[in-house]
Amino acid sequence: MPEPLYTARLAVRWSDMDELGHVNNAVYQTYFEQARIELFERWAGDGEAWPGAPETGPVLVAVEAQFKKPVVYPATVVVRLTAGEAGRTSLPLDCELTIEGDEGTVYATARTVLVWIDRATGRAVRLPDAIRQRLASG
Repeated sequence: MPEPLYTARLAVRWSDMDELGHVNNAVYQTYFEQARIELFERWAGDGEAWPGAPETGPVLVAVEAQFKKPVVYPATVVVRLTAGEAGRTSLPLDCELTIEGDEGTVYATARTVLVWIDRATGRAVRLPDAIRQRLASG
């Protein structure tokens, strides 16, 4: 995996597990979402939740996940985000999920695509310059 843009460390909660005794597959999406939000908060200006807030913001338009190994409580998941090639309005982010202390084993991966929209109209807009600058600087 290329050098990550951001790495999030998130505690697995008891309630994340399902009756089969492992983290429910839907919860992985919450882990990926939290990592994206933390990345955007880091990139945002003062008082912003993400670059371009509050007039514009990201909408998840696609996600494809691969589950490789179950995660069980207790654990801390490590989510690494890397960017694909940004489009005019879209930002693909790849996610890799491992467990703290076992970073050599990939438990899940996902490819997500976000589109920046004008929150008033719901229409796609150009990615904020702040994001393009961050991507260019690595």
